[in-house]
Amino acid sequence: MRVRVVGAGVVGLTSALRLAEAGHRVEVVAAELGEGTTSSVAAALWYPYRATPTAQVSRWLTTSYAVLDALAGDPSTGVRLRSGREFFREPVPDPWWRSTVPSLGRITGDQLPAGYLDGYQLTVPVVDMALHLGWLAARLRKTGIDIRARRLADLPAALAGVDAAVNCTGLGARELAGDGELSPVRGQVIVVEQFGLSEWLLDQNDPERLTYVVPRGETVILGGTSEEGDADREVRPATAEAILARCAALVPGAAGARIVSHRVGLRPARPAVRLETELLADGPVVHCYGHGGAGVTLAYGCAEEVVQLVSQLN
Repeated sequence: MRVRVVGAGVVGLTSALRLAEAGHRVEVVAAELGEGTTSSVAAALWYPYRATPTAQVSRWLTTSYAVLDALAGDPSTGVRLRSGREFFREPVPDPWWRSTVPSLGRITGDQLPAGYLDGYQLTVPVVDMALHLGWLAARLRKTGIDIRARRLADLPAALAGVDAAVNCTGLGARELAGDGELSPVRGQVIVVEQFGLSEWLLDQNDPERLTYVVPRGETVILGGTSEEGDADREVRPATAEAILARCAALVPGAAGARIVSHRVGLRPARPAVRLETELLADGPVVHCYGHGGAGVTLAYGCAEEVVQLVSQLN
């Protein structure tokens, strides 16, 4: 089939790649490419943050973990397996996604920083999105797939000249698909030079003021925020100062790291990920959006389901 994928973040590019591998003729169009996508801002730590429903998400994240685990052997993909720790202010049970992670241990007693009562230690994929988005785009171009910057007005425009469209526009689906259930969750981060850190750390005890320190190859991501309904993409200096202070409290070396850039992204939050086929007068659209803060965590699993839904249209 001739399929147009709309959206060039990690969900759109992985869907396009899997569709091409399944034999479909694919093109990708997107209002934003590369550094302009929300995916490019992500700390991209494998973690099912703000994604539901649990049953489907469990399937998608398990597939994605396996794919990213396999890609970690190739440095060009930007994927690495990294050990890390998550800290809690009170005792917690094992996470619902426990069975997906091969090794997840508990941190207790003097292994915990002051003020924390419980914690996890686990190894998960961490993705340098600048490298991974470029790797995906290169894979697509090698198969002859065009990736073009183009803003579409509506879903009929997405279907013009093709047999089916795949809507991977994230927050853009509010306008493209008229989805009023989508809302932005603002995330601000600081990118600093690598300062010798190999372990990621996470504290989600304050749901709006997250604290995470996630190392990549040459940089470290310091975060962050989770501001409901806030679509402001401008960097807020006071917020940056607060992020740096929180991160330095967990990892003192972060305080002296050279700042490379400040970034803001808008997570596409929705009561549930939308992954389904809609039959319009102009043709079928497979929707795949609303992944919250778990785009990288779910992308490869969702891409496989996108292929299944497109194949059912024949």
